[in-house]
Amino acid sequence: MSKLATLDYISIGIYLLLMAGVGLFFGWFVKDIKGYFKGGNTIPWGISGISNFMGSLSTFVFIAYAGIAYKDGLIGVTVLWSAVIPFVFAALIIGKLWVRSRIITPVEYLETRFNANIRQLFGWTGLGMRFLDNMVRQYAMGIFLVTATDLTFVQAIIFSGAITTLFTIVGGVWAVVVMDTLQFVILIFVSVLLVPLSLEATGGLATLMDKLPSHFEFFSGPKGQPLWLMVYFVMILFKYNGNWVFIQRFYSVKDENATRKLGFFSAALLLIFPIIFLLPAIAAADILPGLEDPEQAYVAVAVHLLPAGLLGLMIAAMFSATMSSLNSEFNVMSAVLTNDIYKRLINPSATEKQLIFAARLNILLVGAIVVAGSLFIGKLGGAFEANKILTGLFAIPLAIPLVLGLLFKKTNSVGAFFTVLVGIFSGLILTSSSDFSWELATLIQIVSCITIFLLSGFLLSSKENYKKRVNNFFEKIQTPLSPNEIDEPDSKFRWALANLFSIAIGASGLLFCAVSIPSIGMESGKIALAIGGGCILLAIILKWLTTGSHKFSYKSKK
Repeated sequence: MSKLATLDYISIGIYLLLMAGVGLFFGWFVKDIKGYFKGGNTIPWGISGISNFMGSLSTFVFIAYAGIAYKDGLIGVTVLWSAVIPFVFAALIIGKLWVRSRIITPVEYLETRFNANIRQLFGWTGLGMRFLDNMVRQYAMGIFLVTATDLTFVQAIIFSGAITTLFTIVGGVWAVVVMDTLQFVILIFVSVLLVPLSLEATGGLATLMDKLPSHFEFFSGPKGQPLWLMVYFVMILFKYNGNWVFIQRFYSVKDENATRKLGFFSAALLLIFPIIFLLPAIAAADILPGLEDPEQAYVAVAVHLLPAGLLGLMIAAMFSATMSSLNSEFNVMSAVLTNDIYKRLINPSATEKQLIFAARLNILLVGAIVVAGSLFIGKLGGAFEANKILTGLFAIPLAIPLVLGLLFKKTNSVGAFFTVLVGIFSGLILTSSSDFSWELATLIQIVSCITIFLLSGFLLSSKENYKKRVNNFFEKIQTPLSPNEIDEPDSKFRWALANLFSIAIGASGLLFCAVSIPSIGMESGKIALAIGGGCILLAIILKWLTTGSHKFSYKSKK
């Protein structure tokens, strides 16, 4: 299998410089801890929606789900569609509650809703879960780079982990969500480019469907069984709505209306793009049959079909997907370490400058631990299996009190404690037993956790001061935000942000055009040139619509 050429490395280098510019811009802009971790509640819903979509992806999708698509076809899309339901649920029910809470970290909410002990329990246990989950993502990135480059697995892990950590340190949540949006543009265009190339290599879609008819059934293979799918969809519903990054996106927008738009927009993206992402992996079953590791299908077919330069952009796009996901995770994990551990337990009188410095050190710590742990994920059976096992063991017991605690007032801290305790231990016992399938073991765990948590409110009485605090909290999240509580970004900053987007998207277009030149006589080169032209046109339109001017200097309107 061919590897990256010099032009590919140049493409990746230019892309990383572009992202570095974004990070440095927001590193200059962010002046306080609220802006660093939640964007001052001024992040536009469209940007946050794309960021949530990118956070739901990572190379994990192009490794784990592509592996499913390579083996069993469109069931990979069906399984990936499980992410649509959590966003619709948040848009309809829970997103508005988060934005009204006006918290800085999800763990902060747990003390108000339950007590300080639960806050610490969920803070430490949740951090452990997030570390494990991100190790899986980092592992997938390592597999991807090993397939496409001459790096060893260890080198790939260290290189990608270091880049992700440094980008997150610089600019906080604003840098994360804006980089997510720019990475979205490159990822979508490169993914779209690979679809016609892979179908052409198989003789066309109709020919591929004739060759692999079972691959074009949405419920094929062992993962297409009704019980398996039902349990997986329920698990993902709780996992996403209990995910700290998912929650952060909803409380970082300005008001309730923005949370609805954010949720529905993210759901629409996740409904549309999985087929585009996974179709090349299905085609790989015909183009490159008999791959030893099915999880290498997507990158293998990309390396096989894309010419130099465009392959580098594809690697940059895949790298960006994982970097987006990990950027978001590292930011919110640092928020918990900084606000719930450093500020609360170590330095309660810390200044804003000290908190931002501690936040950046914590991101460095998070990155180092994730990189080290990802080296051992392969022992759990690959990216998808590792993610499935870890989610069942830890995410469900932690997510159920966090999500249902927003919806049911009578539930209490004792129920939250025993939900976590029983959930984790029952998960360990059931998943390690050969008498239970994964789906049956996980279903028992979910039902047990929900039952324990909800019954606690009816079987156990709470103290009056606790009831009063909970009543006050529920009154707060049931009361719409007043105009005084809704923040608006500074007009000069909005102008600078619009210019930044226009320049970055335009630069991406120029990059597409440049790398298309060596292969302009090929179909891939022509498509890349068209994509580059589209990006440049999009940048011009975006610049005009958002600023109403072709100039980049800001003049205040009086």
